[in-house]
Amino acid sequence: MTVMVAETIRTARLDLLPLLVEHADEMATVLSDPALHTFIGGTPDTVEGLRSRYARMTAGSPDPAVSWLNWVVRLRDEGCLTGTVQATVGPAEHGPVAEVAWVVGSAWQGRGIASEAAGGLVDWLGRRSAGRVIAHVHPDHHASAAVARAAGLTPTDTVHDGEIRWQRDW
Repeated sequence: MTVMVAETIRTARLDLLPLLVEHADEMATVLSDPALHTFIGGTPDTVEGLRSRYARMTAGSPDPAVSWLNWVVRLRDEGCLTGTVQATVGPAEHGPVAEVAWVVGSAWQGRGIASEAAGGLVDWLGRRSAGRVIAHVHPDHHASAAVARAAGLTPTDTVHDGEIRWQRDW
């Protein structure tokens, strides 16, 4: 499998920009609402904590067969970062499988940003021969389920760590 590299993805309103450690300063504010952690656990990171995490993420996977792809979501008209999307892509029997996730800061929720960003990411992965895209969504997280549906994923009967597996196959 060829290693994938994050590149800028443009949608109607958004730029998905490959993650840089320098994004931590703005993203610490974007992700500061404790309510964002209701379904994913943990607490908001400090700027220093995000810098450290982003440094590990941008260094890439220790497994050469796995690609860690991370973006910040920039709302073009407002010139600000609003969240993140990510994909972990690895080999599988019927072609690469990408596991995706998204988060949008509380101040920008309800505007279709997560759906547009996730949809742009899933389409980008499909154009790069990902055979399957999956996401795991908590059964009570209706907004995230709506994002998965808008990105073309459908729920399966598989439950992993209490979350429903959604997927799209090409």
